[in-house]
Amino acid sequence: MVPHLTTALTGPLLDLERHILDAQPRIEHWFRTQWQEHNAPFYASVDLRNSGFKLAPVDTNLFPGGFNNLNRDFMPLCVQAAMAAVEQICPVAQRFLLIPENHTRNTFYLQNVAALTAILRHAGLQVRIGSLLPEITAPTTLELPNGCSVTLEPIRREGDRLKLDGFDPCAILLNNDLSAGIPDILRNLKQPVIPPLHAGWWNRRKSSHFQAYNQVAEEFARLIHIDPWLINPFFATCGEIDFQERRGEECLAAYVDDMLQDIREKYRQYGVNEDPFVIVKADAGTYGMGIMTVKDAAEVRDLNRKQRNKMAVVKEGLAVSEVMIQEGVYTFESLDEAVAEPVVYMIDHYVVGGFYRVHTGRGKDENLNAPGMRFEPLAFETACTLPDCAAAPDAEPNRFYAYGVVARLALLAASIELERLA
Repeated sequence: MVPHLTTALTGPLLDLERHILDAQPRIEHWFRTQWQEHNAPFYASVDLRNSGFKLAPVDTNLFPGGFNNLNRDFMPLCVQAAMAAVEQICPVAQRFLLIPENHTRNTFYLQNVAALTAILRHAGLQVRIGSLLPEITAPTTLELPNGCSVTLEPIRREGDRLKLDGFDPCAILLNNDLSAGIPDILRNLKQPVIPPLHAGWWNRRKSSHFQAYNQVAEEFARLIHIDPWLINPFFATCGEIDFQERRGEECLAAYVDDMLQDIREKYRQYGVNEDPFVIVKADAGTYGMGIMTVKDAAEVRDLNRKQRNKMAVVKEGLAVSEVMIQEGVYTFESLDEAVAEPVVYMIDHYVVGGFYRVHTGRGKDENLNAPGMRFEPLAFETACTLPDCAAAPDAEPNRFYAYGVVARLALLAASIELERLA
């Protein structure tokens, strides 16, 4: 069963969804032409926010870590999409070496590794898991709470190839976002590395992604005749900031103030009776670290020591020197009286499922990717590609189709972003 979802349905979003439904043939044709010009990432996940008056992506992850949260009924979709992705990269591939994050104590993440391994094996690949951890010197099996297990094996390098004992992989699949940089063992390999090394957070910037998304959203908006703001959050960047030393605060405050004014103008245009807010986040990194909600520019001038410490470092203890200021998009969706946001998963250019990130301790204007969150894996009863054009725009298949469309726009932006980074 689909959980009961409470969404604040207001005119603009219903109108947007109707536009999307009416334009479905044009939209799907347009996507087909785009994928002829651009190669989709092997996989990705997109965090969306549905405010009732706006539906927009707020983050795109090229090393998704929640395959265990997808509806198990969607396994055939995942397998079929994985087959297509492998054919694009290496049609004769038989053996994949999967390299995960170094989170051996995070059983939720390891369940994702197990789920991803199962998808690839069902797609006809031999898959083994190689660890970058120096303490993994022999095959190590970890039992997981859901009854699955993963076996981590030590990787060795022979010339320009990575190997395991008795296993010479055709390709390397990274589920490690390389936040701390590229390990030497991964450099200059003969085997294809998927996603490419330049997609890691050592190199990638969220602002670069949203620059590409601006281009995609503008073109899509012209296609279906909408205001691109309805699917696109404002953003700006502020470099050379040091939260510990309180350098760059005035620059950041000025950007915040300008963006809040721009949002107020849009709210007046659409009759939105909410307080505008922005999200200040590290321009590189993941796991919801280095993020804060701001409703007044004075707030970034008056950070206390605890707040500065929280913003100063992200994953792997890396210092934050560049931030992105992004228009805050409310989420007016809730599940069991808890704030919720949809996350859509894709393999190649296919939507393969999604779930709701739910947080009882966070508000509709806050980041939900934080300790205390949980996932509702049964959110999508039917695939995001099966709208019912005879039903109301907010009917579940149609709402989920709109999610899938906007998520694929973000995926296309990621393709363009990676082309520019290469």
